Amino acid sequence: MWNDLKTGIVILAAGNSSRLGQPKQLLAYKNTTLLKNTIKAALSVPDSIIIVVTGSNSEIIEKSLNSDEIKICFNSDWQKGMSTSIAKGLKELLLLCPDCESCIFAVCDQPYLTTAIFDDLIHHYKNNEKGIAASAYSETLGTPVLFNKKYFHELLELEGHEGAKKIINCFIDDVIAVPFEKGNIDIDTIEDYEKLF
Repeated sequence: MWNDLKTGIVILAAGNSSRLGQPKQLLAYKNTTLLKNTIKAALSVPDSIIIVVTGSNSEIIEKSLNSDEIKICFNSDWQKGMSTSIAKGLKELLLLCPDCESCIFAVCDQPYLTTAIFDDLIHHYKNNEKGIAASAYSETLGTPVLFNKKYFHELLELEGHEGAKKIINCFIDDVIAVPFEKGNIDIDTIEDYEKLF
């Protein structure tokens, strides 16, 4: 149904990993880092624009990235919550690609995120009449999640620690659920990280 204009992929990497005690974005994983693992998955998605939103520890995180392939933007309001990073990334996307039809929001601490997960979201979105394609795991819907541009205004209106899940829940009748095995595994503590190995 939707045409083949570029898909934005906004990777939210601004948090301070308070429960972990060190930047989770830079944790070693698969001969790279958690954040680079997510970026690598996104870079293999055809016709996509990749934006990484940084905040806490931005200098060391940005130094670790090759910014030729991606757009990095710094969210100076990162301490005010996830909503500010969503808005920052989306505004940057619309500057780069004003006619962008859809945007995927992803986080950097889902180690089992692959290109295939992104591709599945886009495939289900394009082959259904729904405006939102959300990952399904552990009886919930969450990231990564794709939104049609008709939801961009709602995303920009989020406040504080509100995230994409608020919009998923508000417009649940317009959501297609896309299975993401192991999507429930994310890295919040050192114990979470140690379980990966």
